[in-house]
Amino acid sequence: MEELDLRKARLEKLNKIKFLGINPYPASYPKKQSIADALKSEGKIVQTAGRIFSLRTHGNIAFADLKDETGKIQIFFQKKLLGEKYKNINLLDIGDFIGVTGEVVKTIAGEISIAPTYYILLTKSLLPLPSKWFGLKDVETRYRQRYLDLLLNPKARERFNVRTKMVSAIREYLDSLGFWEVETPTLQPLYGGANAKPFKTHVHALRQDIYLRIADELYLKRLIIGGYEKVYEICKDFRNEGIDHAHFPEFTMIEWYEAYADYQKVMDVAEGLFKHLAKKIYGHTMLQVEDKKIDIGKKWPRIEMSVILKEKLGLDIEKETKESLRKYAKENCRDMQLASGETKGQLIFAIFEHKIPKLLEEPTWIIDYPEDVSPLSKSHRSKPGWVERFEGYIGGKEICDGWSELTDPQMQRQRFTQDTNAARKDKEEAQHIDEDFLTAMEYGMPPLGGIGIGIDRLTMFFTNTWAIKEVIIFPTLRTEQR
Repeated sequence: MEELDLRKARLEKLNKIKFLGINPYPASYPKKQSIADALKSEGKIVQTAGRIFSLRTHGNIAFADLKDETGKIQIFFQKKLLGEKYKNINLLDIGDFIGVTGEVVKTIAGEISIAPTYYILLTKSLLPLPSKWFGLKDVETRYRQRYLDLLLNPKARERFNVRTKMVSAIREYLDSLGFWEVETPTLQPLYGGANAKPFKTHVHALRQDIYLRIADELYLKRLIIGGYEKVYEICKDFRNEGIDHAHFPEFTMIEWYEAYADYQKVMDVAEGLFKHLAKKIYGHTMLQVEDKKIDIGKKWPRIEMSVILKEKLGLDIEKETKESLRKYAKENCRDMQLASGETKGQLIFAIFEHKIPKLLEEPTWIIDYPEDVSPLSKSHRSKPGWVERFEGYIGGKEICDGWSELTDPQMQRQRFTQDTNAARKDKEEAQHIDEDFLTAMEYGMPPLGGIGIGIDRLTMFFTNTWAIKEVIIFPTLRTEQR
């Protein structure tokens, strides 16, 4: 039968149910045991509820598989136990929710089952559950109907369970170190804290245009200025840019900032977090990244960007010029898109991003980045033209980005100005001069370090799932034309 015919048949059943005076959508049900608990209660009376996933009738007996979020159990309906109410079993369908009360028994076939003396319809479903969800070729259907994906695809549910456990463990770890969790504005009069194109909207009550945040960095730093010493936020950020396997316009970030810490200390805390998450979620630090087993429990090496470029590509950055780097990029990074007018630092970073990450399989910190691409980072204490910035890589993939924070307001103004004027294809991606933030800095900002980690990217890493839409529970998609 086609779906519309099945829906029509279910509507007819619904009308019969109502005719019998049965409420097909009651407000509540006193569920006393989960199905997982019921499976461990042989010989006891239980009262549980769930959704029907299979239904088979055989004269005076019927069998159903009942599922809740904890597991599945067989329901062994018998006319001798249910009496007249047994005849209404034929009004039930796969997908319906029911509540049952009865003894947990073992059938002749040896299967743990509930033999109900009472059952009640809790929700009548009008559409049949798909019979061929597994192996679905059109993955977009799974994203559009995530509720069915969660219901019928255990791996999808497992991914999001890992994400939930991960976020909880992040809070546990940072809270134990004395960090305060805070909330900063999603709607901001000026976007900043990253190089990204913003979403723009309008607040009618204020009669002004406003932006969805691209990062929460500048507000978290205001809190450090305001007297907090350790702060973090887990929040949604929005960047009006392209979509690929690793990037999405709406995503979740955690950023944290610690007063009196530099980038070395922030790396210590971050490395501890990753190991904590692995142990909390899986009980060990050996993780699968694509087809490789990688142990993140060892000490991660910290390698300067100039050193890795010389080691892997033979580029001696101190001797290279802007022209020689552009020539190298054209000859060796053929699909790299460059605007005209890049600085030497921008070219160094572009070549690094294009060639190096895929070579970094073991957990690695890459440190010390060109000043030109790091407008919020503190200048390196011993290397002019470089800043104290780091990125973490595992299995050839970037997982975080942070730095010793710039605390000199005059230098920060200069960096904002330089970034506004820097060569880039889209000028909206520049860091703009935020006068309010600069005023806050002039009241005095202590030395501090900070980091940003994408929660979606982290979930991809901890579930070995390398498509970002698989770890965003309801990704935004183009509206279907109906």
